[in-house]
Amino acid sequence: MARRHARGRAHKLERQPELLKLVLQRLAEGWSPEQIAGRMAQEPGSDRISYESIYGYIYWRSWSFNGTLHRLLPRQKYRRGNRLPNGRWSKTSILDRVSIHDRPAVVDSRMRSGDGEADLMSFRKPGQFLLVAQERTSRRALLMRQQTRTAQSVADNLSAMVEAMPASACQSMTFDNGTEFSKHYLLNRRFGIQTWFCDTHSPWQKGGIENAIGRLRRQLPRKTDLDALPVHDLELCLQRYNDTPRKCLAFKTPNEVFLQLSVALQT
Repeated sequence: MARRHARGRAHKLERQPELLKLVLQRLAEGWSPEQIAGRMAQEPGSDRISYESIYGYIYWRSWSFNGTLHRLLPRQKYRRGNRLPNGRWSKTSILDRVSIHDRPAVVDSRMRSGDGEADLMSFRKPGQFLLVAQERTSRRALLMRQQTRTAQSVADNLSAMVEAMPASACQSMTFDNGTEFSKHYLLNRRFGIQTWFCDTHSPWQKGGIENAIGRLRRQLPRKTDLDALPVHDLELCLQRYNDTPRKCLAFKTPNEVFLQLSVALQT
């Protein structure tokens, strides 16, 4: 029997088992509720459900019935938090935050190299994350094991990524509003990198990194235990990702395009 909300009516997902099955399957594959709802809206004949409804169901099940569905979410929170009275996420804790709407058109167009996006890739086991960064034009990605999600640790690992790249290969970086990116300004102080932040609940504004994490999930599903994964295997996953031809790159690989761009910068 379907469980009922406090309002007395079963949730839409419990009234539609096939829809629930699809939502859970895509969550397990690493899709966010926004991606699931957005994709369904584009598929002819597909069921429709809002991402807020998906979040609501997950939080309801986790909070009311001591469930674990929240572990399938990117942030693995079991209830909403850090919200203002009017329902908007707070961004005031991010010092020197600059909106993506102030990002130059040349970055949006992908007509120059050196503009990146970054996010954390979470796993089922607590305390396991990968920091993923991707260059927007070449789609070349970098991975780094993230032991904690503290802002200082993330800023230091992003700095290590930048230092490993060719000179002038990173001019800007775009993030979401997670507190783990609240020390983004250190990238500007250390390397002169400009930083931009998406609107809240707008993952499509950094669609490149969202797509990258989705692709990496094929090799690194959420159930992966990073402690048991040899470093060589993680490096191989990244190599496969960067050596796979892409239609958007005229079937060149991210590594090939990145190399071309790097050579162009040096001439």
